[in-house]
Amino acid sequence: MRAVRRRTRTGTWDRFVASDPGLLRLMAGLRTVGAIALTLVVLALLGTDVTHMVAGAMAAMVSTFAIKEKEVRGQAVTLALGLPVALTAISLGALLHDQVVAGDIFFIALIFGAVYSRRFGDRGTALGLIGFQVYFVSLFVGATTSALPRLYVALAVAFACSAVVRFAVVPETPGRDLGRLRVAFRARFAQLVATQIELLDATPEQLEKVLGELRRGTSRLHETALMIQGRLEEGTPDAATATLVQRRVADAEIAAERLGVLLLNARSAERADTLTLHLPYAPVPATGTRIRAEDDATVTLRRDLKALHLLVGRPVADDRGTGLAHVRNRLLGYRDEDNLPRASMAVQDVFRGIGEAARAVLGLRIALDGPQDESDDSPATTRSREEFDAEDIAIAGAEETASPDEDDRTGLRRPTTRAAFQVSVGSTLAIIGGEFLSTQRWYWAVLTCWVVFLNTASTGEILVKGYRRLLGTVLGVVAGVALAGLVGNHTWVAFALVLLFIFAMFFTAPLSYALMSFFVTAMLGLLYTLLNTYSLAVLWLRIEETALGAACGIIAAVLVLPVRTDHRTDELLNTVLTRLADVISASVEQLSGGPAADLLDKARDLDTALDDLRASIQPLTHPITPLRGRRRTARYLVALLETCAYHARSLAATAELVPFSKNVAADPRLERAGLRIAHNIEVIAGYVDDDKASGEVESGASIASMLEAEGSGAPRSGTVTYRVLRHLQRLDEGVVGLARPLDVPVADGGRSSGKAPRA
Repeated sequence: MRAVRRRTRTGTWDRFVASDPGLLRLMAGLRTVGAIALTLVVLALLGTDVTHMVAGAMAAMVSTFAIKEKEVRGQAVTLALGLPVALTAISLGALLHDQVVAGDIFFIALIFGAVYSRRFGDRGTALGLIGFQVYFVSLFVGATTSALPRLYVALAVAFACSAVVRFAVVPETPGRDLGRLRVAFRARFAQLVATQIELLDATPEQLEKVLGELRRGTSRLHETALMIQGRLEEGTPDAATATLVQRRVADAEIAAERLGVLLLNARSAERADTLTLHLPYAPVPATGTRIRAEDDATVTLRRDLKALHLLVGRPVADDRGTGLAHVRNRLLGYRDEDNLPRASMAVQDVFRGIGEAARAVLGLRIALDGPQDESDDSPATTRSREEFDAEDIAIAGAEETASPDEDDRTGLRRPTTRAAFQVSVGSTLAIIGGEFLSTQRWYWAVLTCWVVFLNTASTGEILVKGYRRLLGTVLGVVAGVALAGLVGNHTWVAFALVLLFIFAMFFTAPLSYALMSFFVTAMLGLLYTLLNTYSLAVLWLRIEETALGAACGIIAAVLVLPVRTDHRTDELLNTVLTRLADVISASVEQLSGGPAADLLDKARDLDTALDDLRASIQPLTHPITPLRGRRRTARYLVALLETCAYHARSLAATAELVPFSKNVAADPRLERAGLRIAHNIEVIAGYVDDDKASGEVESGASIASMLEAEGSGAPRSGTVTYRVLRHLQRLDEGVVGLARPLDVPVADGGRSSGKAPRA
C-alpha cells in the first residue's frame, strides 16, 4: 500500500513537473512572493504605516521580476544598480508631484528611455523597467517630498529583501534551472510515450482525442528542449559538455517524435501524412487493419512500448538489479534487422523507432548522469556505447565557433528605437485622455499603453494583447468588488490575498495574459482597500483607463512607424525558409559524403525561427479575427513548416551519425536528391520577399523514382538510405505544399500552373 501511495505521489509530481518545465514559473512566483512577504515583515517590525508598506511591497515585486539575467554575478550587479535608479525615480516623482506639466513631460521622457534601454540587453531592460515601475509607485501612493525619507527606507528594505530571497532562499542559477529542466524533459518524454501507447490501442472513436494529446505532448517536449538549449551555455562547465547535452536532448526529441509518426502511420489504412501530427483539426486518418489487437506482433509492440515508458521514466538513481538492463538490451536490439518480429513493414518500422528511442534514452543518461554499469550489456548496447564514445571524442576535439545573430538595423529601423517612439506617443495620448477621465488616476491608462507594447513586434500583436488585458481587467474588477466586501478592514488578510494573487499572476503569466490581468486587477482592488481609497467608482475607472490605454497603444502602433502584421510575418517566414534550406543542404551534403558540419546548431536555429513565426501569427489565428480564410491559411502554413522542420531535424540527426556509426554510411546518390528541394525553397523565399519575383516551383516524380530512373536502383526498405529518402520525399511534398497558399507558380513535369497541388 505504501508503494502504491509513493508511486501515486511520484506520478502526480511528474505531471506537475511536466506542466511547468524546470519549475520556472513556480520558482518565479515563490521568489517574488517571498521578497514581498519578507519586505512586509521587516517594514511592519520597523513600524511603517500601510501606505509605505504598499510602496515597499511593489518595489520588492519589481526588483525581483525585472531581473532576467542568468548568471548570479550579473543578477547581483543589476540589483545593485537598480537601487539608485529606484531612489532617483521615487525622488523625481515626489518633487514633480505638484508640477503637472513638468511631471507629465518627465514621465514621457522616462518611458522613452525605459523602452530604448532594451537595446542594451537584459540589464538595460531591467533598469528601464525598475525606473518606470518605481515612478509609477510614486504616483500610486501619492509620494511627496516630506515622505521621501520613509520611502527611501521602504525601497532600501525592498531591494535588500529581494537580494536575500533571490540569492539565499530561492536561488536562481543556470545550473539549478538546467537540472530541473532535465527532470521536466524526462517527465514530458515519458508522458509522450504513454500517449503513444494510447494511440496504439485507441478505437476509431477515440483516435481524434488521442491525436490531439499526441500533438500537445510533442509540442511540449519540443518546448522543453528549446528551454534546455537556452540554458546550456551558462549551466554546464564547458562548451564541449553543452554541445554533448544539446546533441543528446535533440536525439531524444527527434526519436520520440519519429516514434509517434511511425505509430500513426502503422494505424492508418494508407501511409499517413505527417501533417496530421502538426495541424490542429486535421482530418483523422482512416483506421486500417495493419495493427490487430490479437496479433503476436501487436502484443509484443504494446509490451515494448510500456518497457520504453519504464526506461524513460525511471531515474538513474532507481536503477537496481539487472531487469532494467535486460529491457534496454532488448529494445536496442531492434536496431538490428535480424531482431525484428514478423510483421508488416509499417509495424516493423515502429519497432525500429522503439530501438532508436531506446538508444536516445541511453545517450541522454550517459550525457546527463555519467558512465553507467556496462556489466549486463548486449552486443547491440555495446555498439551504441561505442557510437556515443566516438561522438564524444569528436565533440571534445571540435573547435568552438560562434556565429551570433546581430541586428544590423540602425536608426528608426531598430526595433527598440521604433518601440520607444511608439510608446512615447501612445503614452502622451493616454496622459491627455486619462486626465479627462481622472486627474488623480490617469496613470492607469499610461501603464496599459506601456504594457501592451512589451514583447510585441507588430500592430496585430498589440491589438490582441490590448484585448486580452481589457478582458482580464473587466473580470478582475468583478472579483475585486467581491473581495473588497469580504476583506473589510482586515489588513493582514488583505496582504495575504495580495501575496496569493501575485503568485498566481506570475505562475499564469506565460500561459494566459488575460488570466494574469485578472489577478493584477483583483490584487489592485485589495490594495485600494488597504489604502482606504476603494470604491466601486474607482474600479470602474480602472476599466475605462485600461480601455483608453489599450486604444492609445493601438493608435500609436498604427500611426507611428507602423509594423504591419503581414510584413512582420513575411520577414519571419523568410527567415524560417532560409534556416530550413541551411539544415537540408548541410545534412544532404554530409549524408552524401561531404565534410562534417554542426547540424544540430542549424536545426536549433530553425526551431527558434519557427517559434518566432508561430508567435507572430497569433493575431491572424486568434478567435476574434474576422478574417477566417487568413486564419486557416496561417495555421496550414505553420503546420506545413512544422512538418518540414521535423523531417529536417531527422535528416540532421541521421547525418550526425555518419562519421561515427558502423551502420550509417554516406551515399553519394543523395546529393542529387536534395537539389530540387533547395531550388523550391529558394523560389518560395524569393516570392515571399518580393511579389514580382520570377521562377517556378518544380514538382513531379518522387525523389526515389528520380534516383531509380538514373539507374541507381531503389534503396531497400529498412536501410538508412531508404529512411533518408522518405524524409526528403516528405520535405519535397511539404515545400511544394507551401506554394499553394503563397500563390507561387508550380511547374509539374514541365507544364506550368498558377497554383500548387495540395500537399
